[in-house]
Amino acid sequence: MKSLKIITITTCLTITSWVFAQKKTTTAVRIDEKVTIDGILDEKVWNDVPEAGNFVMFEPDNGKLEDPLKKTIVKVLYDDEALYIGAMLYDNPENIMREIALRDNFRTAEHFGAYINGFNDGQQDFRFFVSAAGTQLDCIATQDGEDYSWDGIWYSNVKITDEGWVVEMKIPYAAIRFSGEGEQLWGLNFYREVRQNRQRFFWNPVDRNIGSEIVQTGELKGIKNIKPPTRLFFIPYSSVYYSDNEEGSETTVKAGMDIKYGINDSFTLDAILVPDFGQAAFDEVILNLGPFEQQFNENRPFFTEGTDIFNKGELLYTRRIGGRPSGRVSVTENEEITEAPNTVNLINALKVSGRTSKGLGIGVMNAVTEKTYATIKNNTDGTTRREVVEPLANYNVLVLDQRFRKNSSVSFINTNVTRNGNFRDANVSGLNYNLNTKANTYNLWGDLQYSYINDVTDKSGFNSLTGFAKTSGKYRYELSGRYVSEDFDINDMGIIFRTNYYNFFGSASYRILNPIKHYNTFTIATNMYSEFNNQTGKLQNGYAEVSVRTTTRQNDFIRYTLRAKPLQLYDFYEPRVSGRYVTFPRSIFGSIFLSTNYNRKFALDISPEVWLSDEYNRNSYGLYVSPRYRFNDRLQLIYEFDYDYDTNNIGWIDFVDDDIIFTRRDRTTITNSLSGKYSVSNTMTINLTARHYWTYGENHEFSTLEDNGELTENTSYTKNQDFTYNNWNLDLSYTWWFAAGSQLSFLYRNNAVGNFDYVNRNYTKNIDHLFKNNLNSIFSLSLRYFIDYNSAKNWL
Repeated sequence: MKSLKIITITTCLTITSWVFAQKKTTTAVRIDEKVTIDGILDEKVWNDVPEAGNFVMFEPDNGKLEDPLKKTIVKVLYDDEALYIGAMLYDNPENIMREIALRDNFRTAEHFGAYINGFNDGQQDFRFFVSAAGTQLDCIATQDGEDYSWDGIWYSNVKITDEGWVVEMKIPYAAIRFSGEGEQLWGLNFYREVRQNRQRFFWNPVDRNIGSEIVQTGELKGIKNIKPPTRLFFIPYSSVYYSDNEEGSETTVKAGMDIKYGINDSFTLDAILVPDFGQAAFDEVILNLGPFEQQFNENRPFFTEGTDIFNKGELLYTRRIGGRPSGRVSVTENEEITEAPNTVNLINALKVSGRTSKGLGIGVMNAVTEKTYATIKNNTDGTTRREVVEPLANYNVLVLDQRFRKNSSVSFINTNVTRNGNFRDANVSGLNYNLNTKANTYNLWGDLQYSYINDVTDKSGFNSLTGFAKTSGKYRYELSGRYVSEDFDINDMGIIFRTNYYNFFGSASYRILNPIKHYNTFTIATNMYSEFNNQTGKLQNGYAEVSVRTTTRQNDFIRYTLRAKPLQLYDFYEPRVSGRYVTFPRSIFGSIFLSTNYNRKFALDISPEVWLSDEYNRNSYGLYVSPRYRFNDRLQLIYEFDYDYDTNNIGWIDFVDDDIIFTRRDRTTITNSLSGKYSVSNTMTINLTARHYWTYGENHEFSTLEDNGELTENTSYTKNQDFTYNNWNLDLSYTWWFAAGSQLSFLYRNNAVGNFDYVNRNYTKNIDHLFKNNLNSIFSLSLRYFIDYNSAKNWL
C-alpha cells in the first residue's frame, strides 16, 4: 500500500512537471472569404483549422488538466486586415454566469481571453477578453501589471448554445503591434474563466510557482506576408455643461480632439488638443488634519491610458499637471483675495511611447499649463489687482527602460518642471533596476534617485533603495533598505511625504500552491519594519506584523492582521517644524477582513479593526461594512458604510509665536456610499455613485510641545478648534458606446461642502444644512467619435 502511494505521488509530480515544461504551438490559417462576427462559427473556413485545446488550470488547482466536459477549443484565422479567433467553450448552459457590464468590467460572468505578443519577446501583451454576456475588456500587460485604461478597436460576439458558449473575435492589426517581417512568430496564450467554480485556465500552462504570466506563453505560427497598417486615429469631441448654484447659472460649450498616431511598428504618439476632463470621476475628499497632503487618484483619461512606462521609479504623480498653483498671494492689511483658483488649466499634452525589438522601452510625455492669476481687492478704495500664482509652465517626463532575458530591466527616468519667470523649477532623475534569475526564483531590485530644486534657495537631495527576495516556492522572503536625504524633493511632478530617514524591512511567508482540505489559497506572512531619523537616529516608525490570507473552498476570502509597535516612536512630521518631534506611545493594531463569494446574489464585505495604545484611553476603533446585491444580470447595488472613532487623538493644531500647540481630541468619521449600475445592454449602462463624508471633532485640552518631544498643558490657548465637516458628491450617468471607440455620455452631478467651527452630531441636521446652502449642480452631455484613417480614406 505504501509503495502504491509513493508511485501515485511520483506519477502526479511527473505529470505536473511535464505539463509546465511544454510550450504549446498552434497555426493560423490564411483566408480570402469574409467572416461575419456573429458568434456562430458556421463559415466553411472554420472547418479545416488546427485546434488549440487541452487547457490547464491556473488557479486554484494549478497544473490540473481541464475537465473533459468543460473543454475549450480555439481556432485562429487571418487575412490582410485582421486576426480572427473562434472559441468553443463547453459547459452546461444553465451554469454559465453572464452578468452584463460596461467595457473593461469583469463583474460576475464567464470570460474568454486572447493574449497576443507580436514580437514574441515576453515584454508586452495585448490582451482581449469577452464575457459570456458579450462585454469587451482589453488591456496592455507588462511585467508590472495590466493597464485596462487602454482601449483597442476590435470586434466580438458570443452565442449561448446547448453545449456551452461560443466566442468569435476579429482583432484588426491596428490594435496590436508586430514587426514587418515576411513570416511572423507571435507569442500567444488563451485564457478561460469558469466563473461558477472560480476557476481560471490557460492554453499554455502558467506555473504559479513562478508567478510571471507574460513569459509563459505559447506560440502562433503560420502568419505570412502581412503589413502593419497605418495607425492614425482621430477622436473629435464636443461637450456642453450647464451649472447651477446659489450664485447663478452658467452654460459652457467645449470642443477638441485627441490624436493617436503610430510612428512605426512599435511607437505611438498620443496628443490632446483643448482637453476636456469635465466628466472625470469626482475626488473622494476628506478633512485632512495630518501633516501631509491628501493624494488623489488620477481620473483623467489621457493621464491613465497607456502610462505604464511612465510610472517607473514612482517619480510621476500626474495630478500635479493642472493641479494647485505653486505660487502664493501677498496681500496688505487692507486687501483681501476675492478670486483664488484651485487648479491651473491644461493647454495641451502629448506622449510618445513604445518598445523596440531589442527590448528598449522609450516614453516621452510633455504638457503645458497656462498662466494663472489670483484677484485681490483693496477694501479702502475698492480697486482690484491681479497677481500671478502660476506662470506658463512646462512638464516633461523621459523614460528609458531596457528589458532583457524577458524578465529583467534597467530604467532611467527624468522629470522636469520649468516655470516661466522667477518661479520654482525642478529636475529629478532616477536609475532603477529589477533583476530576476532565469527561472524567476530570486529578485534583486533597487534605485538611485537625485533631485534638484531651483528656487529662492537651491537644494538637492537623493534617495536610494535596494532589496533582495526569493520569489518562488512555498517559502518566500524579502529584505530591503532605503535611505532618503532631508532635501530630496520630487513634489513638483511627483509626490513624497516623508524624507530624512533610513529604514530596514524584512518579511517571510509560507503559502500553499494548490488547494487543501479547507482552503483554495492560504498564505501566512510576517513583516518587520524599522525607520530612523537621519540626524538623531531616533526610531520614527517600527512594527512587527503577522497576517494570514485565505480563500476557503467556498471562495470566501478572509484576512487576519495583527501589528505591534512595541517601542516608543518619535514623529518628526506632525510638529510641522524641521528638527522638532513629538513622542508616540507603544501600540497594537488588529483587524479582520471578510469578503464573501461575489458569485452569490447577496455578498458582504466586512472589516472591524481596533488600535490600542499603552497611554490611557488613547485608542481608535473602526468598522467597514459593504453589502452588495445582484438583482439580476442587469441590476446591481453596492452600499458602503465606514465608521472610525478616535479617542484622545493627539495632533498639531496651531503656532503661537515660537510655541507649537497640540490638542487632544475625540474625532468621529462616518462615510456612506452607494453605487449601482443598470445595464441596458453590453454597450449601454446607467451608473449611480453617491458619497457622503461626515466628520466632527471635539477638542478637550491643549498642550505645548517641548524640545524633548513631550507635551505640557497649555491653559492660555483659548481658540475654538472644534469642527464639523461634510462633503457630498453624486454622479448619475448614462453611457452608450454606439460604435467602436465612439461614446455618447450624459452626466448629472451635484456636490456640496459644509465646514463649521462647532460639533454637530445630528446627522439629519447636517444633511439639511448641507443641501440648503451649498448644493452645486452640473448637467453635461459629451460626444466622442472615433475615426480610423484607414476607413476615412475610403470615405473620401
